[in-house]
Amino acid sequence: MISENDIFRALQPVDRDRDDAVPSLTGRPHSGGPRRRAAVLCPLIRRDAGFSVLLTVRSAHLKVHAGQISFPGGKIDPRDASPLAAALREADEEIGLPPASVDILGALDLYDTSTGFVVTPFIGTVHPRFSPVPNEGEVAEVFEVPFDFLMDLNNHERIERVHEGRTRRFYQMIYGKYRIWGATAGMLRNLALRMQFFNEEEARQAG
Repeated sequence: MISENDIFRALQPVDRDRDDAVPSLTGRPHSGGPRRRAAVLCPLIRRDAGFSVLLTVRSAHLKVHAGQISFPGGKIDPRDASPLAAALREADEEIGLPPASVDILGALDLYDTSTGFVVTPFIGTVHPRFSPVPNEGEVAEVFEVPFDFLMDLNNHERIERVHEGRTRRFYQMIYGKYRIWGATAGMLRNLALRMQFFNEEEARQAG
């Protein structure tokens, strides 16, 4: 069972009381235009069998990534004091998760998507009694997946697809009826690889 300490040491520290500057990306074009900034929250809920990850199914009518599985989150607005503030605001708007109910453990490296977004992923724990209230305009469903399952590299499948003449490669994780892929799977894989590195480093030092 993965512990909170295992997760914490694989993350970058975040000072919740500090308004971290949003990095400027205007000079770094993507597909002919500037990349857009976004932030997401990976909410972890402690269950008897270990942590689980709270994920959402995006509403089918949305213009971007309709029907896909994602973390709560979205674009960073000018009114957001920091990427973390944006992630917490979006989580509150999408699933009714109050910012004060999230204990932030840290952040992962920026994730550059194929659709022109640069995403800052944050990891935080949520009280087990939290009951999601999905925003019907954005979220079709909220569900949980065991964190241990998502962190097991044996459950990460490498996929290739040709889209508009270009070959795209990405990871997917199949859990029951849910297919987690794209940026969400990529960020989870990055976390799994970081945790593996620190576990191997700890074992090397102990040996």
